[in-house]
Amino acid sequence: MNIRETQEEREKEFLSEFATLSVNSKGRKVAEEKCPIRTDFQRDKDRIIYSKSFRRLKHKTQVFISPEGDHYRTRLTHTLEVSQIARTIARALRLNEDLTEAIALGHDLGHTPFGHIGEKILDELYPEGFKHNEQSLRVVDVLENLNLTWETRDGIVNHSGANMASTLEGQIVKFADRIAYVNHDIDDAERAGLITDKDLPEHCVNLLGTTSSRRISTMVGDIIKASEGENIISMSEDIYKAMWDLRQFMFDRVYLASHAKMEEVRAGSIIKWLYYYFMDNTLELPEEFRNMLLKMGNERVICDYIAGMTDRYAINKFEELFIPGAMRF
Repeated sequence: MNIRETQEEREKEFLSEFATLSVNSKGRKVAEEKCPIRTDFQRDKDRIIYSKSFRRLKHKTQVFISPEGDHYRTRLTHTLEVSQIARTIARALRLNEDLTEAIALGHDLGHTPFGHIGEKILDELYPEGFKHNEQSLRVVDVLENLNLTWETRDGIVNHSGANMASTLEGQIVKFADRIAYVNHDIDDAERAGLITDKDLPEHCVNLLGTTSSRRISTMVGDIIKASEGENIISMSEDIYKAMWDLRQFMFDRVYLASHAKMEEVRAGSIIKWLYYYFMDNTLELPEEFRNMLLKMGNERVICDYIAGMTDRYAINKFEELFIPGAMRF
């Protein structure tokens, strides 16, 4: 047996009966020769890490647009935190850690510049609507053509919204995403002076913990306890409600109501101006996008182009197109 086959045999011996075994993958859209060293899910993980879309996550907003300070989360650091939480859960439940990590690393590849405001504006502008989870799948399938396994793709597209991933590994990532952003957004909001520990709902703090670390540990431990020996990933009712109440608190106090979010109006305007400009000037698109126009249509290609921008690139492109050179800072 080669190294990959040895690892596949170890999965059969060690992993839970509910785990997704690499050898049982439904495969890729385009069949490929197996790697002699890596399992299929390990190859997925590597392809995502080496993609251009993954590298761009470091300059995409998580919550705060162009924050002053080096310690605020970006879409990349969020992705790494989701991966760490998801892998911890998968390991404890003896599920496939490689598949879990591949899904976690790829789940936000389709996110727009400027966080959720970018997603909201593109959803309004693009006639067919825009959702970042669907765009993430489009990134790996079309724009980057990574030819990932069915299981990784299923987990990516179903990490948000009402749908549930077909694998337990994908279901883990959906929980890990929520655990990560609720807790690190609280941390960033406190750093920005928008809230303090005393503002957090008392019943949530009493149940989950007084620090981000304790809250994450509580939620992760609860998922492991509730899901052990089960063919579904779940949380206990009281912990789930406390997590959801914290999420609602963040929407009320930070995501939708804070002074920092006033920057979203400007960021949204940048997305709109760029969209309308390139609709009228498709020949100014980069060559790789111009080459897709006939096959995919102007609106689809322009949506792909803007969604792939980093915050910094979108701002620079806006200045280049609309701000006279002498007025740029």
